[in-house]
Amino acid sequence: MDLSHPPIAVAPAPVAGNDIDRRIRAGLGRATGSLSVGSALLAAGDWGINLLVSPGKQMELALLALEYAGQVARYDIECMLAGPGETRRHVKPPARDRRFQDDAWLHWPFNVLHQSFLLYEQWWDAATHGVLGVERKHADLVSFAARQWLDLASPGNNLFTNPVALQRTFAEGGQNLVRGTMNAVTDMQRLAAQMPPPGAEKFVVGRNAAVTPGKVVLKNRLIELIQYSPATPEVCPEPILLVPAWIMKYYILDLSPSSSFVKYLVDQGHTVFCISWKNPTAEERDLGMDDYLRLGLAAALDAMQAIVPERKVHALGYCLGGTLLSIGAAAMARDGEDRLASLTLLAAQTEFSEPGELGLFIDESQVSLLEAQMAQTGYLDGSQMGGAFQLMRSNDLLWSRLVNHWLLGEPDQVNDLMAWNADATRLPARMHSEYLRQLFLHDDLAENRYKVDGRLVSLAEIKVPVFLVGTLTDHVAPWRSVYKLHYLTPAEITFVLTSGGHNAGIVSPPGHPRRHYQLLASEAFTGRANARIDPDRWLATAPRREGSWWPAWHEWLGAHSGDPVKPPRVGVPGERVLYDAPGRYVLEK
Repeated sequence: MDLSHPPIAVAPAPVAGNDIDRRIRAGLGRATGSLSVGSALLAAGDWGINLLVSPGKQMELALLALEYAGQVARYDIECMLAGPGETRRHVKPPARDRRFQDDAWLHWPFNVLHQSFLLYEQWWDAATHGVLGVERKHADLVSFAARQWLDLASPGNNLFTNPVALQRTFAEGGQNLVRGTMNAVTDMQRLAAQMPPPGAEKFVVGRNAAVTPGKVVLKNRLIELIQYSPATPEVCPEPILLVPAWIMKYYILDLSPSSSFVKYLVDQGHTVFCISWKNPTAEERDLGMDDYLRLGLAAALDAMQAIVPERKVHALGYCLGGTLLSIGAAAMARDGEDRLASLTLLAAQTEFSEPGELGLFIDESQVSLLEAQMAQTGYLDGSQMGGAFQLMRSNDLLWSRLVNHWLLGEPDQVNDLMAWNADATRLPARMHSEYLRQLFLHDDLAENRYKVDGRLVSLAEIKVPVFLVGTLTDHVAPWRSVYKLHYLTPAEITFVLTSGGHNAGIVSPPGHPRRHYQLLASEAFTGRANARIDPDRWLATAPRREGSWWPAWHEWLGAHSGDPVKPPRVGVPGERVLYDAPGRYVLEK
C-alpha cells in the first residue's frame, strides 16, 4: 500500500437547496398547524397597505364607528326607559348564529354587551371588504382571520359576560364549574393522546355502526368492496356502487340502522356495493389519482360486472368520491365504455374556481407547506384537515361546545355522525398533491386539461343522466359550486338542494325532523336538458318539499331502471367471499 500521499478526502454529497427548503417548511407547518404564515402575511399586507392609501375608506369606517356607537347609546337608553319585563333587540344575529338566543341576553348589561359585539362584527366585516386594490382572496382571508379573533373574544365565551353561565353557576353553587373543569382536563388529556371526544366509544364499527349485513367480495392494496345482502325477494336489475371520499371512512353511509343510507337502499330493493378505502400509511405515499381510479373505481366496476353481468351500474359518489367518479365517468366516455346507467353526485365539486372558505387555505404557499410535511411523513394526517374544518365553523364546532362543556358543565352529546367524524383518515402524499394542484389550484378538470392515463378527459363527454345534490349550508363544497356541473356537461341533470351541511344534509333519513329540500330538473326551465340557468334563479323557482330527499332519489332511480329481478349471487364467480362486512380496512387507525 502506497502511503507516500495522504488519502484524498471524499466530500459529502451536496444537500439540494430544495431539500433544505422543504425541511424548513415542514417545521413551519408543524409549528403553525399546517397554516401558511406567508399567505397570511401577504393577505394582511395587501389589505393594510391599500387601506393605508384609501383615506375615503378610512373616513367611511370612522363614520360607521360613530354611527354604531350612537346606535348602542340609543339602544341603552331605550332599554333603561322600557317598562318592567320589556325586552328588545336592536341588531339581529346572523341566521345561523345561536350564541345569543337565550332570553337572558336581553337583560342589562348583557343586552348592551352582546348588541355592541354584533355591531363590532359588522364593522370589521365592512373594514375587511370594499378596500380598493385588494385581491378578493386576500380580503376574504383577512375577513376570515378577523372573524376568528372576534369569535374568540365573544362575550359568550367568558363566564363573567355570559348570563346563561352565571345563572347556572348561582343556581348550582358552582358545581357546573367543577364539572366543566373536569371536562376540560379530560378533553386536554384526550387531545394529547389523539383520542376521540368522550362518548364516541359508544359507537363501535361492526357493533352498532356499519352493521348492514354484507360480504367483502374484493380486496386489493387500496380498497375492499362490500356487497350487501338483499332484503327483498326481488331487486332493481341495475346494481348501485357507492364511492365515498377517502378523506372519510365509508360508514358515514352506513351509520346506526336508523340513519343508514345503505340500509335504506337495501330495504328499497337495491343491490348495493360500497367501496371501503384503505387508511393509507407511508407505504402508500406514491399512490396518485390514477391509482384511485384504477384500483378503486375500475376494480370495483370489474368485480360488479362479474357478479351482475350485462347490467349497467348506478354509480354514486360522495364529496371527493364524487369528484373521482365524475373523472372516471369522463374517462369511460372518452374510451367508449358504456358501463354506467346513471351518475349521482352528493356534495361533490367538479369546478373549483369558487370552492368556498376551504379555498382560503389553498394557494401555492399553502400547498408547498403541505407538500413539505407530506414529503417527510408520506401522507397528510386527518387531524391537519380537521383543524381547517373546525376553523371554518368555529362557532358550531368549537366555541359552542366549549361553552356547553366547560362553562355549563354539560356532558358531550355525541351521536353516530359525530363519532364517525372523529374517526379520521390519512391521505397519500402524491394523491393529495395532485388533487390540490390539478383541481383546486389550476381547475384542470373544468378547463379540459385533466388527464387520465396520460390522455385528456372532458366532462362534456358524459351523457348519462345525473342526479346532483348540494347542501344549503355546506362549508366544504358550497352548493353554488356544486351546481356548476350544469355548465360543464350536456347530460340531463336533476338538481336537489337540501337543508343541512356537508354531512348532515346528506345523512337525512326519512322521518328526520326539520328537513326539507328543493328539486328541479334543468329542462323544466326551457324544455331542453342542461339549460344554463343561474343558480339563484333555480333557487327562486324550484319548489320546496318537506322531508328527506332520499325517497325522491329512489323514485328517480326507478325511472332509470328496468323491471325487478331476483337478487344476484354474492361474490365474484370462481372466487371465494373474503369475510363479513364491514371488513378490515375500515378498522385501521
